[in-house]
Amino acid sequence: MGGGAVKPGKKGTQGETGEQGRTGEQGKPGKTGKSGPSIRDVAAAADVSYQTVSRVINGHPSVKGSTRERVLAAIDELGFRRSATALALASGRSRSVTVLTANTTHYGYAAILQGIEEEARRSAYSLGIAVLESADESAVRAVVQRAADTGGGLVVIAYDPAGVGALRAVPAGLPVVGVVETPATPPGGDRPWVWTDDRAAAHEATRHLLALGHETVHYVAIPSSTRRTAPRTAGWRAALREAGASAPRVIQGGWGPAGGYAAGRRLAGDPAVTAILCGNDDLALGVIRALHEAGRAVPGEVSVAGFDDAPGSAYLTPSLTSVRLDFAGLGRAAFGLLHDVVEQSARVAPHPVSVPELIVRESSGPPPAREDARRSR
Repeated sequence: MGGGAVKPGKKGTQGETGEQGRTGEQGKPGKTGKSGPSIRDVAAAADVSYQTVSRVINGHPSVKGSTRERVLAAIDELGFRRSATALALASGRSRSVTVLTANTTHYGYAAILQGIEEEARRSAYSLGIAVLESADESAVRAVVQRAADTGGGLVVIAYDPAGVGALRAVPAGLPVVGVVETPATPPGGDRPWVWTDDRAAAHEATRHLLALGHETVHYVAIPSSTRRTAPRTAGWRAALREAGASAPRVIQGGWGPAGGYAAGRRLAGDPAVTAILCGNDDLALGVIRALHEAGRAVPGEVSVAGFDDAPGSAYLTPSLTSVRLDFAGLGRAAFGLLHDVVEQSARVAPHPVSVPELIVRESSGPPPAREDARRSR
């Protein structure tokens, strides 16, 4: 099966579909059986689109009064998420958010989730996670639909093809915010989005290595969210071009240390390689291990820089030079923007959430020739 699902709450809690559809009352069973009625069941009963049902649940003012009454009657008749709906109708808005993401463990994704959770808890919003297990269009749409059926707002982490597909598949009228790569044209059209300037970050890290005296910098890349050149790759190339340095072939490393290790083994055998920029710190971890096994000292023979400044990077041996990105802050900003949309506040213009910060540590230094020249003085 190619789709994830929104993590359910405990049985018997408020907002659960099924027989206990109302707080303190017996709800009426839905057309879909034990799982309870869906937003599409409500739409069919009220003879409207499911987008209209979502607008009613979220208190959008654009719905005609007669249509709203028809939808509310269908919700009451079917017992669709009665307690959650009652809260939405009482306040004019739904206080829940579902995060759609293809990953929950890699550092950037996990830190974004942390930031969203912190702000959701502070704002008394319930939080769910829908995992995108495949980039297949039909699988993505199925996950998006299940998330949309919760009636709340959505945050989509669009750092990969599955996330980009999900952001584009969110039905019109639902409150949604995208967390995207440095955008040329952001996925999801004119929907609100937040981002960090990965291009500028990679540019700064590459300039740092070139300033140490390296003739060029090799790059081990993470996957891109689209087929276009990834922002980190673009920033690396731009810095090399500005310095008049040749651009070596990009090595695709994946996300984790194993991919970095494989890339490091390829690069370790080339004596011309003196500086390596990695698309994240996990890749750098694998690269450094491969260089160590090949007898190439870091930073004595090869400088290595990472990306993201994950919590353990300062405690490696040698400690890792890395670009710090505030992913938790990005998550907090994404929730804040969604909160504004749900609360019908003024829309906030998209902007980079934080300025990347290069953290120079022990893993970067001058190339071997310069070290030798210094020793001979």
